[in-house]
Amino acid sequence: LLLLLLALLTAVTKAKVFSRCELAHLLREEGLDGYGGYNLANWLCMAFYESTFNTAAQSIKAGGSADYGIFQISSQQWCTDDRNPSDNRCRMACRDLLSSNITDDIICAKRIVRNPQGMDAWEGWAMHCKGRDLSEWVEGCDL
Repeated sequence: LLLLLLALLTAVTKAKVFSRCELAHLLREEGLDGYGGYNLANWLCMAFYESTFNTAAQSIKAGGSADYGIFQISSQQWCTDDRNPSDNRCRMACRDLLSSNITDDIICAKRIVRNPQGMDAWEGWAMHCKGRDLSEWVEGCDL
C-alpha cells in the first residue's frame, strides 16, 4: 500500500497545471509564436480548451484511443500507448506527454500543425478559437 501511495504521489508531482502567462512565455521561448502561421494566442486558446493547461490531462475516446497531455495528442496517430496500435508519427510514448516538461509535447504539436489540417486537428481550437479575436489570451503577460 505504501509503495502504491508513493507511486501515485510521484505521478502527481510530475504533472503541472500552467498559468496562462507562464505557458505563454514558455511557448514563445520554444518558438510557437507564429509557428505554422498561428500566433501565440491561438496556441494558448487551443491548450486551454484541450486540457485547461494541465500536462496530466488524458481522455479516452469512443474507439479506444486516447488523447494525452497539455495539447491532447492522440494515440491513434501521434504517440503509442498500451491500448491500441498507432502510427506513432511523433515517435514517442504517450505517457511522455503527461509530465511537466512539455518539450516533447511542443515538438509533436509542431509536427501535427505542419499537416494540411493545421490547427483544425484540434477540436477544441476549431470550436472555440478559430476565426475569433484571441488577444485576451496574451493580455497582461508582458511578452
